[in-house]
Amino acid sequence: MKKFDLHERLIDFAVIIIDITDNLKSTKAGHHLSGQIVRSGTAPSLNYSEAQSAESRNDFVHKMSIVLKELRETHSCLKIIKRANLYLKEEDNLNRTIKENDELISIFVKSIETSKNRNK
Repeated sequence: MKKFDLHERLIDFAVIIIDITDNLKSTKAGHHLSGQIVRSGTAPSLNYSEAQSAESRNDFVHKMSIVLKELRETHSCLKIIKRANLYLKEEDNLNRTIKENDELISIFVKSIETSKNRNK
């Protein structure tokens, strides 16, 4: 996968997260999780951009680790939203987003491992 494609995928993921936040139940929990997931779900794209300008391999690994951390936080939010039945649209949309989130986590775990191994 080209770097550009991964960045575009992260941007698309952020847009999906924004759509999810716009379609959560208007409850106290819905509002809370909406704010949380919009931050964690859009952060990977922004932090990935920063990683592309890393000053060293260690800096790159650190910034990629932040992307991974945000993706994992988003994954937890998505699972809470699903289990609490807070999403107003089709559950299939939410399931596809969770699957994409899982795939992105796997990509970043592998990328970080590869970068760390190159440092040795």
